[in-house]
Amino acid sequence: MNIDLADTTTRRIQKALMEARHRMGGPAVGMVLTLIIVTDESAQYDAVRAATEVAREHPCRVLTVISRDPRGGSSRLDAEIRIGETGPGETVLLRMYGPLAGHADSVVTPLLVPDTPVVTWWPGQPPDVPSLDPLGSLGQRRVTDAYAGADRMRTLAVLAASHKPGDTDFSWTRLTPWRTLLAASLDQPHGEITSAEVAAEPDSPSAELLAAWLSIRLGVPARRTTSSGPGLTGVRLTTTEGDIQVTRPDGRVATLSRPGQPDRQVALHRRPMPELLAEELRRLDPDEVYQETAARFARDQAAVRTPDRPQQRARASSGGGGTGRSGGRSGGRAQQRAKP
Repeated sequence: MNIDLADTTTRRIQKALMEARHRMGGPAVGMVLTLIIVTDESAQYDAVRAATEVAREHPCRVLTVISRDPRGGSSRLDAEIRIGETGPGETVLLRMYGPLAGHADSVVTPLLVPDTPVVTWWPGQPPDVPSLDPLGSLGQRRVTDAYAGADRMRTLAVLAASHKPGDTDFSWTRLTPWRTLLAASLDQPHGEITSAEVAAEPDSPSAELLAAWLSIRLGVPARRTTSSGPGLTGVRLTTTEGDIQVTRPDGRVATLSRPGQPDRQVALHRRPMPELLAEELRRLDPDEVYQETAARFARDQAAVRTPDRPQQRARASSGGGGTGRSGGRSGGRAQQRAKP
């Protein structure tokens, strides 16, 4: 059932939702959470389709906020309501025009399902501080994707530096199969691990987070190297008895190699957006492991960008006219790779 409401109000939207449920024979709401999607017109189709698939596992009310012409014209709210098409959830597309687009939280708040958790998701460029965003502050969980940023690595660095409990990122969610496989491989007897290496395409936020996680969990240096992709292509754990390796050159099947054992093939495909979103909606409490990993990554990034003070003073006194950054672009990359 589709209902279009032009130049409407939240009161009319609520009334239309209630009448639609009654007509379909389901007077109770029956939703377990509210999912707020903050997107634009060009990306809303893929985001709504992913949310619709996920609603089969997590019946929810999906509120899709689309800002249109926020700096011009008069305020107007158009709504499109979709109920019972492909799942048990409810989907409301909210198109906001004019100054109203700057106050989307005032439109969304009355439409939240009462007494249920709220998750805010930015499938595109996220805000620098999701927890301070007006729509982000409504959510117990805030889901971003550094891969959607104009500059992936800068986006991840900003999000990691501003992380608050409840924040998460699809760059971390993509690592779940990798972390599971690596943890399982270390359940078997192995030599002492002395170092780790993560190989991936140059601008892979997931690879940076995986290197930080390995460094924390194993207590060894984790080096970041580049490959032609796609995505993550390999992890090498150097032990006193030989290397433990996971290689995935095609983005679908990985090979697990251990010293003294035959190679084993493992399914390790690159997961689509609905799978990533479904995983995040299964857990609505703060992810403490991601918080620790993001803090480590942010700390390492700060160390790369900021030279120690004695060196900085030495440059200033020598009259070299330095900028306070170490080694320019290539030098910063070399230092970054020396850290997880």
